[in-house]
Amino acid sequence: MSPTPALPQPAAPVAPPSSPRLAGHALVEALIAQGVDTCFGVPGESYLAVLDGLHEHRGRIRFIACRQEGGAAFMAEAQGKLTGRPGVCFVTRGPGATNASIGVHTAFQDSTPLVLFVGQVASAQRDREAFQEIDYRQMFGPGTLGLAKWVAQVDSADRLPEYVARAFRTAMQGRPGPVVLALPEDMLTTPTLAPVLPRAEPVHAWPAPGALRELRTRLLAAQRPIVIAGGSGWDAEAAAALQRFSENWQLPTACGWRFQDTFDNRHPLYAGDVGIGINPKLAVRIRDADLVIALGIRLGEMTTGGYTLLQPPRPAQTLVHIHAGAEELGRVYAADLLMQASMATAAKALESLAAPPTLPWAAHTAAAQADYEANLVAPAVAPLDLAVVVKTLQRLLPEDTVYTNGAGNYAGWLHRYGRHPGLQHHGRTQLAPTSGAMGYGLPAAVAAALLQPQRWVVNLAGDGDFLMNGQELATATGYGAKQLISIVVDNGTYGTIRMHQEREYPGRVSGSDLFNPDFAALARAYGWQAGFVDRTEAFEPALRRALDAGMPTLLHLKLDSDVITTRTTLGAIRAAALKG
Repeated sequence: MSPTPALPQPAAPVAPPSSPRLAGHALVEALIAQGVDTCFGVPGESYLAVLDGLHEHRGRIRFIACRQEGGAAFMAEAQGKLTGRPGVCFVTRGPGATNASIGVHTAFQDSTPLVLFVGQVASAQRDREAFQEIDYRQMFGPGTLGLAKWVAQVDSADRLPEYVARAFRTAMQGRPGPVVLALPEDMLTTPTLAPVLPRAEPVHAWPAPGALRELRTRLLAAQRPIVIAGGSGWDAEAAAALQRFSENWQLPTACGWRFQDTFDNRHPLYAGDVGIGINPKLAVRIRDADLVIALGIRLGEMTTGGYTLLQPPRPAQTLVHIHAGAEELGRVYAADLLMQASMATAAKALESLAAPPTLPWAAHTAAAQADYEANLVAPAVAPLDLAVVVKTLQRLLPEDTVYTNGAGNYAGWLHRYGRHPGLQHHGRTQLAPTSGAMGYGLPAAVAAALLQPQRWVVNLAGDGDFLMNGQELATATGYGAKQLISIVVDNGTYGTIRMHQEREYPGRVSGSDLFNPDFAALARAYGWQAGFVDRTEAFEPALRRALDAGMPTLLHLKLDSDVITTRTTLGAIRAAALKG
C-alpha cells in the first residue's frame, strides 16, 4: 500500500506567473486561488497536463484518485454539501463523463455547488466522432430540467482562468448547482501567461422590506402556521437565525426531505422531516395549515408527498416561498408571497420581524412537537431491529458525526429515528441524495472521512445500494481514512422495487431478488475491519469494536426481507393488495 498522502496546507495567494506555464498547470493554480485543497476524480490521458500540474503543486492541493467516475462525482458532490463551496471532480472524456453524470444530476436536484472538469479530444479532431468524443454542451445541456447550470468548452488557454472563476461563481450564485467545463487536451498543453483570478464569492440577495412587512401581516393573521426549511446555501449563522425566528414566533418547524440537519432536531419547536415515510400526523398538519413558510426548499415531489401536501398550482394553504433562485419561485406553485433571497440573508431578515406578546397557536406548536416525539417510539422487531441500530449509533457516536446514505427503504430507519443537532452546531451532519441516486452513501462517506478526518462518519447502505459503488472501499483504505463505519443492511432484495411490486402485482416477484457476497469478507479484502450482525443484541458490541479499531469498519447486517419499511412489511402490503 502506498503511504498515506499528507493533508495539504491552507491555500496561499498564487503569485502572477513570471514565465509561461502549461494551461493544465494554470488550471491547478486557479483552483488553489479558489480555495480548493482537495479534488476527486479518475485519471485519464485527456488531461495529463492537469495531473502534472497537481504534481507540481502537491502539498497545496491533493487529488483523490477514485475507482469509478460515478463514485468520484458523488465524492465531489458531498464536498460541495459539506463546505458550501463547489466540490471539484476531474474525469476523462466519453465513458468518464457518462459515468460521472450521475453525480452531476444529483448536484442539480440537490442544489449542490459542483464543478466537473472533463477532458476532451484535441481541437483538430473535433466533430469527427473521434475516440470517445461527445459534445458536452448537448450532453449536459443547461436548463430547468437539464443536468447542469452551465456547460462550456474552454478553447483558449489564455481564457482558462476566466472560465474557472465564472464556473465557481455560477455554481454558487442563486440556486447552487453543477457546472461542467470541457478541456481539449491540446489546449491544456498550450503555454500561457494568463494570471489566475481572485476567489469567487456569491452575491447574496436580501428580502425586500415590503415583502417582510407582508409576511409579518400574514403571520399575525394565522392560526395554524408551519415552517418547512431546507435546501442548500445555509451556513451556521443562517441556521442559528432561523432558530431565533422560530423561537420569536413559536413556530413549529419541519425540515425538507434529506435536509434534516437544517434545524436542531432536539429543539422543542422541531416538528419532523417532510419526505418519504413522513409521520402521518405531520402530513395532516401541513394539509391543515393556514400558513406554510417554505424556506430554502424547492417544494419538489418528495417534500410535497407527490404534490399532495401542497396542491399545485394554487395550494389551499397560504404559501410563502423564500428561495435563492428566481427561476424556482412560481415555477410549480402560485404562492401568495414570493421572496428571492439567499439563505444567509433571509433567515437574518426573518429574525428581525417583531412578534406580538402572545400568539394563538401555542397548543398547535406543542402538539406538533409531541407528534414528532411519539414517532420516535418504535415497535420491537426481531431478530434484528434497525430502530435500535440507529438509536445505538446516536447514543455511542459523537454529536458531530456525519451520517450518509444512498437510496432504498433501509434509509427510512435513519431518517425516522436519527436526530441531527442542526448545522449551526457542527455543520452538515447529513449527506443524502434528494435525487434518489443509489450508490451515493459510501462515496459520500469516504469523502467526508477524508475531508474532515476529525469527525466520525457513518454510512448506512442497502445491499443493492452498496454494491453500486462498493469499490470505493479501496479509496478509503488507500488515502488513510480512519473514523469511518459502513453498515450494510442485507435483505437480499431491491426493497423499494419489491415493495411496489407487491402493491401492484402481489406475489409476482420479478427482477428484484439479489444474490449477495459475504460483505464482511469483501471489506476485509479491501483492508477494512469487518463484522457480521444478525441479532439486535449483537450490534452494540460490534459497534464498540468498530469505534476502537483505528481503521475503517464494515458491519454486515442481515435483515429479513419481509421487514420493508419503518411502518409496514411485505406480507402486509401483499395481503392488502390481494384483498383489493
